[in-house]
Amino acid sequence: MLSQNKFEIEAILLGTGTSQGVPVIGCDCPVCQSADQKDKRLRSSLLLKINGQNFVIDAGPDFRQQMLREKVKNLRAILITHEHVDHIFGLDDIRSFNWLQNKSIDIYAEKRVQESIKRIFDYVFAEHKYPGIPRMKLHTINDSSLIIDGIEFIPIRCFHHKLPVYGFRAGNLSYITDTNFIPDEGIEKLKGSRVLIINALREKEHISHFNLQEALEMIVKIKPERAFLTHISHEFGNHDKIQSMLPENVFVAFDGQKIKLKD
Repeated sequence: MLSQNKFEIEAILLGTGTSQGVPVIGCDCPVCQSADQKDKRLRSSLLLKINGQNFVIDAGPDFRQQMLREKVKNLRAILITHEHVDHIFGLDDIRSFNWLQNKSIDIYAEKRVQESIKRIFDYVFAEHKYPGIPRMKLHTINDSSLIIDGIEFIPIRCFHHKLPVYGFRAGNLSYITDTNFIPDEGIEKLKGSRVLIINALREKEHISHFNLQEALEMIVKIKPERAFLTHISHEFGNHDKIQSMLPENVFVAFDGQKIKLKD
């Protein structure tokens, strides 16, 4: 059940690219060589500004660069969709927030993902800790809503091929990345979203991501007022070309894009 609390959300697309980003190392394709800034895509991540607090969904290898670009000086929590490198390898850079806020940063992830975080960042959880390491406080996500400082976040179970992942809904904004299947119960949780940010890797089918057709079909099912496509591959084409293919209420997301929504 959605919270009855009303709040204003400003969502900032920190990154809208794939696990390799765009441009891709060593690639001479027209998209990777494009001079259009909207074709420069860091790894996918989202910043949500709600009630004066900053929440980030996923912290990939570009996390430091994204925080500097958006001049983020405080961080309430990080919500993790899944454990792949492009979604968690920036967690070491929460050290600056530890120092600025003098406390551990709350990290929300399901149990399986927590085990990966503990393995990859074993020095964080070691009995004898090295000075200056990141300080993380892990919290468990399941299919139930979670409340952080009175703000409700609804996890949405999705699948990245066979890997269970989570999308998230806050108020009337929903964010789905690295997904090619959403069960019916997840779709029901997404219905009523006024803004939907959803992955659309390319035009061709892919084993673990929605392609354009699949993303558009999902948008029709959910019926948001506005939808934004993210996790864009260089194989998809440049920003303007993709936009020319879309319905009037669907937009190609780009890095640094701001979306405001008042519930």
